[in-house]
Amino acid sequence: MARREVPEVNAGSMADIAFLLLIFFLVTTTIEKDSGIARQLPPLEENDDEVNIRERNLFIVNVNKNDQLLVNEKPMELKDLRQAAIDFIDNGGAPNGTADYCDFCQGLRDPKSSDNPDKAIISLQNDRLTSYKMYIAVQNELVAAYNELRNRESQRLFGWDYTEVKNAISEGNYRGNVEQAEERLREIQKMIPQKLSEAEPKRKGS
Repeated sequence: MARREVPEVNAGSMADIAFLLLIFFLVTTTIEKDSGIARQLPPLEENDDEVNIRERNLFIVNVNKNDQLLVNEKPMELKDLRQAAIDFIDNGGAPNGTADYCDFCQGLRDPKSSDNPDKAIISLQNDRLTSYKMYIAVQNELVAAYNELRNRESQRLFGWDYTEVKNAISEGNYRGNVEQAEERLREIQKMIPQKLSEAEPKRKGS
């Protein structure tokens, strides 16, 4: 009996089809973009001399493995962190007539708290088991404290919010003089610098 020939499949166009499918998925697929926290490392300094920071100019925030806050060795709720940071940064404790005196500060001027916003340093330390959600929440509250003070001063000096103008410029929606606005943003940043330091996470929770 004669053998029946098996029909061959024409695979000549398979490569073209696969290429078209690849292009289709590349064009139609949405690639998620991860967002992170903008942090800039301090520049290298030629002077290796140890910098002495007065204890009153340090606002130490610890987050343990149970997501509990300890601020300057005292327990604190997350909802109170922003105002506590504002009070610390805006304290203006340096005596009038000294080089560190802050003439725009509206705080209590407690001599046991920070001298001025330029001297005030917030030190954040997390446990390695701190949840990412809590880490972000603490960061948001601390950054919001700086933004509230910057908004206050930009309103007082220029009649607009620092954060609104900064966002408008970054998104290309600002309709005023961009160069002048950026110069004024830098002026506000110089008045209230964001001095937020992150220490290396601890291995064990407190």
